[in-house]
Amino acid sequence: MLIEMEKSPPMTRPKKEAHSAVRERSVVSFFCGCGGLDLGFLGGFSYKGTKVPKLPFKLLAAYDHDDRCIQTYVQNISDHAEVRDLSNYNPNEVPAADVLIGGFPCQDFATCGPRHGLKSTRGRLYQTLIQYMEVHRPLVVIGENVPGLANMKQGDVLNTIKQDISSVGYRVEVWTLFAPDYGVPQRRTRLFIVAVRDDLQGYPVMPKRTHAEEHYRTTRWAIEDLEEITDDSIPNQSQYFRASRAKKGNGQGDETTPADSPSYTIRANAKSRVQFHYSLERRLTVRECARLQTFPDTFYFPHSATSNIMQIETSAHPLFASVPCAPHPI
Repeated sequence: MLIEMEKSPPMTRPKKEAHSAVRERSVVSFFCGCGGLDLGFLGGFSYKGTKVPKLPFKLLAAYDHDDRCIQTYVQNISDHAEVRDLSNYNPNEVPAADVLIGGFPCQDFATCGPRHGLKSTRGRLYQTLIQYMEVHRPLVVIGENVPGLANMKQGDVLNTIKQDISSVGYRVEVWTLFAPDYGVPQRRTRLFIVAVRDDLQGYPVMPKRTHAEEHYRTTRWAIEDLEEITDDSIPNQSQYFRASRAKKGNGQGDETTPADSPSYTIRANAKSRVQFHYSLERRLTVRECARLQTFPDTFYFPHSATSNIMQIETSAHPLFASVPCAPHPI
């Protein structure tokens, strides 16, 4: 667990305290988007009959530059989120917390993106986490990003990020996790950069997979019950990008989502590659995309289909995000 961190050397405790309740840890979230990573840390939600337990974290503040994401976040999680440009911020103006989390922008590392790496301002935004670490010295920092980060320039880009984090007094590991291994019905791999302050004993343990390949959750498992629903009796089910298939060739967006395996990765641009339903002649609805991203049905997306799908795709999977910090397998 991420929360079982002690100063070195550990304090001696009376035996009667050995089984006391786990202490609640405070969290600040950077690049929070609509809140997928934050919801995973909080727990206390249900997804397709799976109850994710409430986890011992308390979110103090969350920041993102996109006001629509913050509107979604405030509506669904809490009002502690605000619009802030983290490329130009003062770490003394944000609260100190035990844990800092942040899915820093991935566009310049993704294989389908411009791949500018650390040459761009956006590609260097991981440094905002380091600025916070220098001032507030959180116990643990979790950065989340795309697997393409690991292979840029034969690994030199990721090594630079790790070295920069280490230079401010943290030990660093990188976990490469495949979402279907943890019950997510979508084929997506993510990197979790896990940094622990170097005066602390122990280290979080990379979570063991909870689902073998033959038991991966499928697209059909996630959304089949929505096929006959055309209204918003389940939020956002009536909302989808209305576009026909290309008349010739295999146009972008013409992929049919496989029914009996985890889905393709949901893409942020609804006009370019949001897949068609496996049996219906339409693209996936916003709710179907949210299901594949493991958002609970109670999580409502209040904007246009294009904006909502972009928020879903750029968010972490809540179920996936809960795995590294949960006391028990999901």
